[in-house]
Amino acid sequence: MRKYVVGALVLGLAATALVAAGGSAAKPGATTPFKVAWIYPGPHNDHGWSQAHDRGRLLVQKMLGSKVQTTYKENIFSNAQIPQVVAGLVREGYKMIFGCSFGNFSNGANGQLYKKYPDVLFEEATGTQIEKNQSQYFGAGEDTIYLSGMAAGAASKKGVIGYTVPFGTPEVVRHANAFTLGAQATHPGAKVKLIWTNAWYSPPKETAAASNLVSSGVDVLGQNVDSDATGVYAEKHGIPWAGYDSNAESSAPKEWLTAAVYNWGPYYLRRVKAAINGTWKPGFYYGSIKDGFTSLAPFGPKVSAKTKSMIAAKQKAIVSGKFDVFQGPLYDQKGKLMVPKGKTLKVLPDLYTMQWLVKGVIGKVSKVTPPG
Repeated sequence: MRKYVVGALVLGLAATALVAAGGSAAKPGATTPFKVAWIYPGPHNDHGWSQAHDRGRLLVQKMLGSKVQTTYKENIFSNAQIPQVVAGLVREGYKMIFGCSFGNFSNGANGQLYKKYPDVLFEEATGTQIEKNQSQYFGAGEDTIYLSGMAAGAASKKGVIGYTVPFGTPEVVRHANAFTLGAQATHPGAKVKLIWTNAWYSPPKETAAASNLVSSGVDVLGQNVDSDATGVYAEKHGIPWAGYDSNAESSAPKEWLTAAVYNWGPYYLRRVKAAINGTWKPGFYYGSIKDGFTSLAPFGPKVSAKTKSMIAAKQKAIVSGKFDVFQGPLYDQKGKLMVPKGKTLKVLPDLYTMQWLVKGVIGKVSKVTPPG
């Protein structure tokens, strides 16, 4: 079973737990809606990451009705834009802000925003900086990405799969590794070839990457980028495709395999309710398949009954704790033992600092970091 640790501080997370570190939130007036904002790195309807977050926002609005007023800022692709965006939201009276991309509230000077606005509650996706009015949240996407990799491996005849990736952050690296390990579970010896777009969301770059991968000889495509452009290309050229972030089956109905998806809504609803009730506390949440945070999208027509059965069995083992995606022995690209037999990696610090690629990955970790 994976352990959840930040430095010497044991957060003691079960997959469903939110660990409190103390803190407070101002309760809105009885007739005044509580104003909550979301900041997206791409468009709210990108068929991927940002749209998944926006579905969560819409759930909050639907469930809480007149108790809340929500808004979003989209296409905030650079962390350098964040201070200005936050300042504008604060001027407009927003008391809780969800930053939905890496480093929004922790990269450089952005890590001091919580001090500048002590009466605002900050929540950052995929980070680690916890303060009296700042929380962190994400989840074990690596588990469902592993399962989607199983579908990709089974669909590949050549055993060479293309994977489009944005930046060389630990999040993306661990996801590429998980996808590769999943592919190797159904296609032993499978290789996964990486192409970096150096952008979270860029349909033109994603299309070009997909084209280059197919030209290089891959026969299945996967992705860790945010739009459905890879799938649109895959559908046009008859290449099976495993998506990411959202169910984008409609973008490639013939070639769709599945996707690791995130269900942000329940977390957002809990946190906004807590803020309204005055019970909000900072913490680190890492969701799982077990608590419904991450799941697989429906399978497409190219996933066989046998493959579905294998994936279901592996998912059951993950949920029960009998299998861990990063359990040893695991080797890096050069054959160095990185995780000994009988050992697993901790979420913090291991997965959140991962900068090595598993055996079978073709490519290097991009040195380009997210803008800002």
